[in-house]
Amino acid sequence: MTSTLVPRPTVETATVGDASGEVRTPVPGPVPAASARTAPVADAGAPVLAIDIGGTKLAAAVVEPGGRIAVYDRVPTPNNPSMDAEGLWRTLAAMLEKLLAEAGGPRPAGVGVGCGGPMTWPDARVSPLNIPAWRDFPLRDRLRETFPGLPVRVHNDAICLAIGEHWRGAGRGRDNMLGMVVSTGVGGGLILNGHLIDGASGNAGHIGHIIVDPDGPPCGCGGRGCLEAIARGPGLVNWAREQGWPGATGVDLASDARRGHPVAQAAMRRAGRALGLAIASATHLCDLEVVSIGGGISQAGALLFEPLEETLRTYARMDYARKVSVVPAALGQTAGLVGAAALVFEAERYWSAD
Repeated sequence: MTSTLVPRPTVETATVGDASGEVRTPVPGPVPAASARTAPVADAGAPVLAIDIGGTKLAAAVVEPGGRIAVYDRVPTPNNPSMDAEGLWRTLAAMLEKLLAEAGGPRPAGVGVGCGGPMTWPDARVSPLNIPAWRDFPLRDRLRETFPGLPVRVHNDAICLAIGEHWRGAGRGRDNMLGMVVSTGVGGGLILNGHLIDGASGNAGHIGHIIVDPDGPPCGCGGRGCLEAIARGPGLVNWAREQGWPGATGVDLASDARRGHPVAQAAMRRAGRALGLAIASATHLCDLEVVSIGGGISQAGALLFEPLEETLRTYARMDYARKVSVVPAALGQTAGLVGAAALVFEAERYWSAD
């Protein structure tokens, strides 16, 4: 078997100056209009209320059937020690009420939500690691009480990013893709044959816990050498500080790497290599066409993507695996919201629970 006529894995790089965990876009831009072959299942004229819940922000948008964001708002996640579950819920509910009042127009066709995990799925009792106030919080039930009669669909925030990228982003037109978030953690969602793969518990595609170094650092999951333990932002910062780097944040690390600091550059190479190993394994297993990577660490551009490409090219040896393309996420901070809306608009592809 020869590989001379088969393209090697390709990585399209982006140079963005922020590795803080968010793409700093002041106002989300429009999403391309829907194609004829992706007709939404909801009422053609009704929008969807989309919500993105994370440790640093609560974001929401009114999303039109083609995926365009009509109205958007966000507030910082109130994570102070005195905040309790009901106080956090009231903050979210007030933002949603304000957003819908501003949007006016027809009643939403449904509510789609991406939220940090872990959670029980599909009933969405959520316990986000970076939101201490919510432990076993009945998010889906509370939203159903607030929006009676509407479908309410909640999934992991990384899975919603993958859905958004597949529906309207870097994976558009491809049937087999992995969407990834590389930020304070590493998560993902898996699309095969044009449909989201949920798995037995809703956690399929969780590439962050592929083992890339059996002798590597301990992971929060209890294992050792997981991709997340090596490539997540805080892990990179801790490793670099152990090597003598004096900085404190992922933003500092990326900035120093661009200026040529040897330890900061080594940290980025370490993360890129780990990502390349994990993606090679996932591609051999799932026969992927494209991998889309978002999140703050991904904004380091070539510092991360070049070692990723080199490693992927070395380890993706089967001919079919060499065809995979790795690209930066195209939708920026709106990907999770667009994906959450697709849980309602495109339920036949992205929602299997009810």
